Amino acid sequence: MSSIVRIENVFKEYTLGTSRVHALKDINLQIGNGEFLAIAGPSGSGKSTLLNLIGCIDIPSSGKIYIDDRDTSGQTPDQLSELRARTIGFIFQTFNLFSVLSAEENIEYPLLQFKELRAAERRERIVKFLDIVGLAEFADHRPNQLSGGQRQRVAIARALATHPKIILADEPTANLDHKTGEGILQLMKDINRNSGTTFIFSTHDAKVMAMAERLIRIEDGQLVGEDAVHT
Repeated sequence: MSSIVRIENVFKEYTLGTSRVHALKDINLQIGNGEFLAIAGPSGSGKSTLLNLIGCIDIPSSGKIYIDDRDTSGQTPDQLSELRARTIGFIFQTFNLFSVLSAEENIEYPLLQFKELRAAERRERIVKFLDIVGLAEFADHRPNQLSGGQRQRVAIARALATHPKIILADEPTANLDHKTGEGILQLMKDINRNSGTTFIFSTHDAKVMAMAERLIRIEDGQLVGEDAVHT
């Protein structure tokens, strides 16, 4: 299996007042194409920082990160933005939908930056991914007319619509009840198996850990172990 993400000797430090915070320390990690992987750790362990680095939202203090064989170091903000837009989809625990837009408009929004896509092609993707997440009849509903689980399904459809190679999901079940969270996880697992899209979660949810095919554990900014692959 080829690697879609390679992280080599990555450190991340922040300045907080007069002190330096070592958020990540010497991280080395390879993530294969099509994996369903969870990065697990307690609050403050560095898992969200690691996800932000993979997502090119932040850059490491030192070390190298390769996304789809592309070295992200030395890239301009515009180049990173382009890489992010075309390679990575994001799913957040707070859904991050635009409240004034309908479900279909939320899904269309990231597609508007792809100038090569005609309106008919955008429409085709919207219909396809609303159907995949089971919300075809809710296309014209705004977020406040949808349940938490439905909103997360819209967020999944929006992430998939750009045809990314990687989906990054930051605590995607945190604001959902147990049953809804399990349904969302199963949906993402099915998408992973059917499309080969790589899913990378940050989580401390036992349900996510149990469903992951590979589980990476992080504590105090360091990788401390890896659990056997689930089949």
